[in-house]
Amino acid sequence: MLFPARSIGNVLLLAASLVSAFAQSPSSGGAPAPASAVPKATETMVVLGSATPVPLAESSSAVQVMPVEPELLRVETPLDLLRDDSSIFVEQRGAGGAQSDLVLRGGSFAQALVLVNGFRINDSQTAHHNLDLPIPLEAMEQIQVLHGAGSTLHGTDALAGAIDFLTAAPHAPLLLIRAGGGNFGENEQAVMAGVARGRWSGRITGDRNFSNGFIADRDYRNMDGSVETWMGTRLGVTDLLAAGSDRAFGADQFYGPYPSWERTKGWFASARQELGTKTVAAFGYRRHTDDFVLIRSNPAIYENNHIDTSWQASLRRTENTGQAKAWPGGLLLFGLEADGDSIRSNNLGTHARNRGAGYVDWDCHPARHRWTASAGLREEVFSGGGQAALAPHAAASWRVTDSLKVRATGGYGFRIPTYTDLYYSDPTTIGNPNLKPESAWSGEGGIDWARTHFTLSATGFYAHQHNAIDYLRSSPTTQWQAENLPGLRFSGIESSFAWQPVSGQSIHLSWTTLFGAQDALHGEESRYVFNYPVNNVRAIWDCAVKRWAALNNTVQIAQRYQQTAYAVWNAGVSRPSGAWRPYMRLSNIANTGYEEISGVVMPGRSVVAGIVYSLSR
Repeated sequence: MLFPARSIGNVLLLAASLVSAFAQSPSSGGAPAPASAVPKATETMVVLGSATPVPLAESSSAVQVMPVEPELLRVETPLDLLRDDSSIFVEQRGAGGAQSDLVLRGGSFAQALVLVNGFRINDSQTAHHNLDLPIPLEAMEQIQVLHGAGSTLHGTDALAGAIDFLTAAPHAPLLLIRAGGGNFGENEQAVMAGVARGRWSGRITGDRNFSNGFIADRDYRNMDGSVETWMGTRLGVTDLLAAGSDRAFGADQFYGPYPSWERTKGWFASARQELGTKTVAAFGYRRHTDDFVLIRSNPAIYENNHIDTSWQASLRRTENTGQAKAWPGGLLLFGLEADGDSIRSNNLGTHARNRGAGYVDWDCHPARHRWTASAGLREEVFSGGGQAALAPHAAASWRVTDSLKVRATGGYGFRIPTYTDLYYSDPTTIGNPNLKPESAWSGEGGIDWARTHFTLSATGFYAHQHNAIDYLRSSPTTQWQAENLPGLRFSGIESSFAWQPVSGQSIHLSWTTLFGAQDALHGEESRYVFNYPVNNVRAIWDCAVKRWAALNNTVQIAQRYQQTAYAVWNAGVSRPSGAWRPYMRLSNIANTGYEEISGVVMPGRSVVAGIVYSLSR
């Protein structure tokens, strides 16, 4: 909800007064506190949609958790894992993850917040670069996906959901080296080394993949690298991360009927420090460059150079309210955040903006009770005065039996326009400096049923968007113009079924269907908003043959809005254990001809084979 900034300050004042208690840390005064150890993961915990990490089985929100390490040999990029969630539709413009968007529950490619360890990665220049991840796949421990609005805890851009790519500290020395190749001149390598000594651990990771392209002007070369260290001190755990990426790719037909070329580079650094057991301070910085050539063979015709930077800082504290009889099992989270971004561009000009936020969230998980509840409120203010965003959220769950849980959530999400939305201009597209922020109310209800060898989950959801941002044109000969659209509504059902018939085998089926009420175009053509899938099905079969082989088959059936359905079949085989682990990936085995974005053809059948050397204690 957007309101005049001068009319609201209650949430910020509340958060500011509560943060004054930060100086009274339990570890201040008295005997020195013992040094903290780097925590070890003991069970699957959810960090999205909740004030503090909670076990996956207790989450009131629809959250998908995807472990990375067991899947390393069957996927090339993190995008391949995102496809396992049928509520996500990956709009990939080429192989290797060179340029990709995603649609979550019908929201546009700009309406999902992308995080790395809770830090914002969304690009202020254009949301087309939101998945320009700075860390390699091998550095990730898991990916978590929140379905539905998440702006209360995570701020702007979490309108349709949020995706967090998480790393974790190694607890033993490890070494991994990977090399492989395939058709279309594809080549891939990766190296990861980790150490752990007492209360200190660290990891250095790098990977690259490149290809000549399956057609002309669709070649790519991607490189990523990261260094991360964790230290346990008397204050708490310190987490320091530095990462970078470099991606160059032929962009034929990506943004129009041109043989284009593009190169992006990204740098990211973050620091997170525990201040006692209840308080955490964090700071992150990101720099991203984008060089775009409209006609690859003649850059002088049209070329864009963009440099955008962003910073973020946060201070948050949790208080246990479980001792009070009125708040059994309660946990209160409150904090302050500040963010800023800027851009220097030969096309977009020079601009900068800042914002600040205060939020409070209360979670109740009473012991020996079958219910949970949470509620939160965030106020975000923007530089230059004008409007502020107020984002409420509420969730609850009830365990009917030990196997059956019902849950419901509702909330508000919002997004401010990117600099491209506001100021871009080229022969086919023009921005709009008068765009309003977009927002949405959303709600859902679902059930989860879990038994020893199978689980079943179903969720119904609804979202009503306001001032959705899209690019429209009245005819093929006119420019695309950025506009606000009223009256977009989405409802749908997402369902999943997992079964382990015998030891070493698992079957997972998921299906998301969407229904949209589209009354906002008035005869105009839309560029992005109506690219969502009305049906998206994912079927996965995994089979382990003792310790010698792991087989994987995945089939995706997708039907975009007003388009014909298509199916893509991928498979893989690998040795899951041992020092030497050969692997082979087969993509698009049926050689399906399809497009995830209109006009951008996807690769046909391909095979990549390689070997991994893994050494760990």
